[in-house]
Amino acid sequence: MTESVTADIPLTAGKTPRHVAIIMDGNNRWAKEHRLKGVAGHKAGVDAVRATVETCAREGVEVLTLFAFSSENWRRPKDEVSALMHLFLFALEREVRKLHRNNIRLRMIGDRSAFSSAIQKHMEKAEELTAENTGLTLVIAANYGGRWDIAQANQKLAEKVAAGELRPSDITEDLIQQHLSIGDLPMPDLLIRTAGEQRISNFLLWHLAYTEFYFPHVFWPDFKAEQMREALKVYAGRKRRFGQTDDQIAASSPKE
Repeated sequence: MTESVTADIPLTAGKTPRHVAIIMDGNNRWAKEHRLKGVAGHKAGVDAVRATVETCAREGVEVLTLFAFSSENWRRPKDEVSALMHLFLFALEREVRKLHRNNIRLRMIGDRSAFSSAIQKHMEKAEELTAENTGLTLVIAANYGGRWDIAQANQKLAEKVAAGELRPSDITEDLIQQHLSIGDLPMPDLLIRTAGEQRISNFLLWHLAYTEFYFPHVFWPDFKAEQMREALKVYAGRKRRFGQTDDQIAASSPKE
């Protein structure tokens, strides 16, 4: 992203979202429906990730953020969490070079301290390998929570105030955003949550202020290229007002 990103609410938006964020829900229910163990649903979900990344890159989406593991997911059964960690490590080892070959930049957000040293090491290597790529930016939110993100941003600002580098009156929305995990990227235009659930579950709380929501009923492992294209089609049909009236939107639209 070459231009500076601010916390200002935009006035207009294009038909293709610059930034898509996805809560990948329904892996366990998919597995149950297929009479499989829960981890089988997570493994099947990797194929959906691959299809979604490829489709977004092909359709001109600039940023794709996937909610892989929330800070609340540690509450799940220990055997499932362990299986998820092994799958996460496997995916990092196997998929990153494919991303690199396709000019995709990978970023990881969230509190890494809870992960094993092996996973943290692979996270760093993956980011380093793809850092100079100029295509789609793929953001993986792992051990991430929106409240944590806002809290850590404010902790950094409080430290600067305590050190005399900032005055409390210097703190603006732009400054807070600059200290968020993806404060340098465009705000999400479209949030997708699969499996029909209609909540954001502590995901990107700051960032979703004017995001369009889309809640398909399909489980995540069944969310493939066709479903991603349908989501983009639905988004293209939305009228984004950003606080303005229809007349204002019509007046600002380019004339044919």
